[in-house]
This record gives sequence, C-alpha cells and structure tokens, in this order.
Amino acid sequence: MTYITKPRLHHPSLQPNKVGYTRRDYEGRVSTLCAGCGHDSISAALIQACWEMDIQPHRVAKLSGIGCSSKTPDYFLGASHGFNTVHGRMPSVLTGANLANRELLYLGISGDGDSASIGIGQFAHVMRRGVRMVYIVENNGVYGLTKGQFSATADRGSKSKKGAINNDSAVDLVALALQLGATYVARGFSGDKAQLVPLIKGAIGHGGAAFIDVISPCVAFNNHPGSTRSYDHVREHNDALNRIDFIDLAPELHAEPLRQHRPAAARRRHHAPAQTACRLRPHASPRGDEPPGRDAGRR
Repeated sequence: MTYITKPRLHHPSLQPNKVGYTRRDYEGRVSTLCAGCGHDSISAALIQACWEMDIQPHRVAKLSGIGCSSKTPDYFLGASHGFNTVHGRMPSVLTGANLANRELLYLGISGDGDSASIGIGQFAHVMRRGVRMVYIVENNGVYGLTKGQFSATADRGSKSKKGAINNDSAVDLVALALQLGATYVARGFSGDKAQLVPLIKGAIGHGGAAFIDVISPCVAFNNHPGSTRSYDHVREHNDALNRIDFIDLAPELHAEPLRQHRPAAARRRHHAPAQTACRLRPHASPRGDEPPGRDAGRR
C-alpha cells in the first residue's frame, strides 16, 4: 500500500486553522496496518489534536523504535521531521535531538514491546530525567509483527488467540512513569476519540515530560474473547470518572495599584488612608496593543 499516493487536492469545505492549515495537511501516507487496528485511531487523534492546537507541522519532530506502533509516524504529520530508530532506543535518540534543537515539539511513538521489554531501561531514564517530550505507548499486549506472543504489559490471566494463558505479572508503564517523576501521566483508549484527543492536547501543551499509555487493540492477534486488550473487553471496563477536556492557558494578568485622589476638604474630614483602585493588564501583548485606559479599568 505504500506505493499508493494520496491526492494533493483539498476539498473546498475543509476549514483551515489559525495558521492556515487544514486537517488534511496534518496527514501522512496511506496506512499499511491491518484494517481496524487501534494504532490508526491514535494517528487520527494526533492529527486532530495538532490541527486544533494550530501547530505548524514543520515545528514537530517525531521519533519511534521498532514494531507496528513505530510504523505509525509515517501516517501522520507528513511534513514534519521524522526518525525511525532501532528497537528500544527511541528515548536516547530523542534526548540527543532535544539537546541539539530545543525549539521543536518532540513526539516519541513506541509500543509495549519496544518500551516495556527491550527498551524499559531507556524508558525509565527518559522519565527520570524529565525530558521535554510527548511519549505515547500504543499498548496492545502482544508482539503483532511476530504472530502475537504476549508482551510485558499483557495482564496475568489473559488468553492468547491460540488459547495459552499468560502467567506472568504485567509491567504497568503508568505506575512506572509516576514513580520515576513524569509530570504528565495519562491512560487512554484508541476506541474513544473524544477522550483521547484532549489527553494528547494536554500532553502537547504541558511542556515537560508527558507520558500517555493508550490501550490499542490488535485486531489480528489480541481481539478475541478472553483477551483483556480486545475492543469488547476495554469498552465493557472503560468507566468514565469525569469528562476530560483541554483548556489552554490564558495570558497572565497583573494588578497595578493606582492612587485614588480626593478633594482636600474630604481628606480633612476622613483621616483614613487613601484607597486604591486596580487596573488589570495582560502580562504581554503579542500585537503590542496598549492596555485599557485608566477610566476603563477603574472600579
């Protein structure tokens, strides 16, 4: 499918964002993953989040390791920077890129095998160091490229497609990220776009070490009865405790005290100290606008 090129024409009904890009400008190549793969839903959520946040694609660097999940950066933000590293080594390469250019937004895309097995040491250190990045693990509980063996995040008691039962304890990447000091930690579900898009927007706007563990069913090897990573199982156990949304930060406001003058006769009658009024002004104005006048801010 990689030889199929998406058309360059944009439908006239597509709405541009504040930087002049339509949602189509944030897409990549045609996906080669299985039809219904949860990873494609994560790519769609990333596209939607970047479009809504008015992010310029060329200001993004996306890095990945090895696996089905690490193929997905080719399917979104086609005009951004990209690097496909070796198995489990994405965090160290991203750290080096971040040191070289701190002006870019760094997206690290990985899988449960890539981050919880061969790359668990790299995952631990990048969380411990607090590298400024958005680290997304597309967690399906199996090795999809090698016929569905259990990964390190597979739940104990989960049943494989061939009927084998997993007897090993699972590595909880969310608990590990919290223990190691990550300042933004979340878990989402690829089948719930209304939940996932705000989580990604929050991670992008965080500006620190942000980690999201996304349960992403593998339709080929882990979407059957007995699996704890199937669409049916996750939907049955996905209880919303609250409704999540992303609210961007507003410009900081500062209060500037102003002396309030009274006639001399009034000052002689009232010996109390002079009162003050406040004028609120933004901390910074991107267009150089003057703050409102004295009368407009007086109360």
